[in-house]
Amino acid sequence: MFSDLVLALSLPEIAALCGLLFAWLGSGWLIEHPPARYPSVSLLMQEYRRDWMRTFVTRNPRIFDATLIDSLRQGTAFFASASMIAIGGGLALIGNSATVEALAQDLPLDTSRIDLSLKLLLPVAILSNALLKFIWAHRLFGYCSILMAAVPNDSSHPRAFHRAAQAAEINITAAKGFNRGLQSIYFALASAGWLLGPEMLAVTTIAATLVLLRREFRSQSRAVMLDRDG
Repeated sequence: MFSDLVLALSLPEIAALCGLLFAWLGSGWLIEHPPARYPSVSLLMQEYRRDWMRTFVTRNPRIFDATLIDSLRQGTAFFASASMIAIGGGLALIGNSATVEALAQDLPLDTSRIDLSLKLLLPVAILSNALLKFIWAHRLFGYCSILMAAVPNDSSHPRAFHRAAQAAEINITAAKGFNRGLQSIYFALASAGWLLGPEMLAVTTIAATLVLLRREFRSQSRAVMLDRDG
């Protein structure tokens, strides 16, 4: 069945799908491994997370830090729930393609059953990846909170800064998972352009990539984060 679906794809569709995959994986790699002289927002935030944990050691009381890590967990839980709802909606549409065909009568969509199901399956698959990333990030933020609780209250304790450094690295790893989940959402939205044809899929892929890279490399927030010594 799957091989039949692949064989049914045209060359422009295969090219557009390869472009989507390359843009998704390529932009994610560039964001996590930017040029040394031009760091991304995600990379800049890693140092701020380490600064946070170093400051955490000497902060008393630590209510602010507990509130902040709880906020991060709530954010990942929200996106995980939203992704799960979107996946459920996509699967419902795939299972009831007759309704989609009726709604799409006035739109320039190819509504053949197999073709439409395949086009709906793509954003569902990408959202499934986002869901897994958010679930893992949520769990890692939980690990981070436990490591933070294990940091001694006495800053002169020999393990205080070591425990804080461990918490910082887990926090950074959790943030990577969260960011990857967000990137998947960007490209899940872009993949919906396939419903309007391979040309529109190429356009939405380029748009999603440019928006994502602009926010990581050309945003106002990045300019603020760069001023670490101000």
